[in-house]
Amino acid sequence: MKKMGLGRGLDALLPETNAPENAVTLIAVTELDRNPGQPRRKFDEESLQALADSMKETGVLQPLLVTEENGRYRIVAGERRFRAARMAGLDTVPCIVRQMTAQEQMEAALIENIQREDLNPMEEAAALRQLMDKCHYTQEQAAKRLGKSRPAVANLLRLLTLPEEVRQMVAEGKLSAGHARVLAGLSDAKMQAVLAERAVREEMSVRQLEKLAAQPVSEKPPKPAPRPLPLELQDMESKMLNTLGLRTTIRGNRKHGKIILQYYNEDELEQLYQCLERLEKGL
Repeated sequence: MKKMGLGRGLDALLPETNAPENAVTLIAVTELDRNPGQPRRKFDEESLQALADSMKETGVLQPLLVTEENGRYRIVAGERRFRAARMAGLDTVPCIVRQMTAQEQMEAALIENIQREDLNPMEEAAALRQLMDKCHYTQEQAAKRLGKSRPAVANLLRLLTLPEEVRQMVAEGKLSAGHARVLAGLSDAKMQAVLAERAVREEMSVRQLEKLAAQPVSEKPPKPAPRPLPLELQDMESKMLNTLGLRTTIRGNRKHGKIILQYYNEDELEQLYQCLERLEKGL
C-alpha cells in the first residue's frame, strides 16, 4: 500500500502523536467499517454529494483516522469523508492507522465533530457537553483539548441553559450564537423566549438585542438588587453550571440559603439524574 504525507488537520486532532505513527496509507474502501459509536447520526445528503463531486476532481484531501481490528479497519474519525468517497466511486482513501483504546476512539470522534465548520452553535454546545460527560473532562481540560479558550467553552455551555424554543431558533439559524449569549445572560426564561421571538421577528442585530435586554421590562418599581454572593459561592455556582449543564442559582450566604437547579426538558432532567448516579457510585 502506497505511503503518503500527513494530511492537514489531524495534527491538531492528535497533537501528542509522533511522525511515524502519522504516516498516511491508502486503504481500499471495501476494507473499512463504520464506527458503531459514531456520535454524529445525521449526514446531509446534499452536502455529501457536493463533497463527493469535489473528491472526483481532487481526491480525498484529509485522511481518515482508523484502527485495525481483525484484519479490517474501523473508522474512528472521517465517516463523512468515507461516505462521500463511496458516492464518488473511489476505490481507496488515505488513512492514518492508529492503535487506540475505546476511550481514545470516542474522544477522537467527538473532537472531530466539534471542530466541524458546519455545526450550528447548539450542535457544537451539545457535542462539547457530550465530550465532557463521556471523557470526564473539566471545563479547563476540554478547552485545552479543543484548542479553545476557557471563556469560549463557558459561553458554549451557557447556550444549553436556554429554553427549548430559544435553542430551536438558534439551531435553525434564526438566531446567531451572539444573540443566544445575550439571552443566556438573562435570568427569566419567559423573558428569554419573548426577546428571542422579537429579535427574530424584527431581524435585530446582536447589539440591538443587547440594548433591548438591558431595558426595564415593566413599569413596576424595580426590586431591590440582591446582595452579591461571596466569591466562593459565585465560583460554586459556575462550577455547578459547568458540571451539570443546568442553570444554577445560589441564594443566601455561607451560613444559610438555597440552591435552585432549573431544567427545561426531559433530556436535561435525565442528565442531572446521571450526574447524581455517578456521584453516588463515587465516579
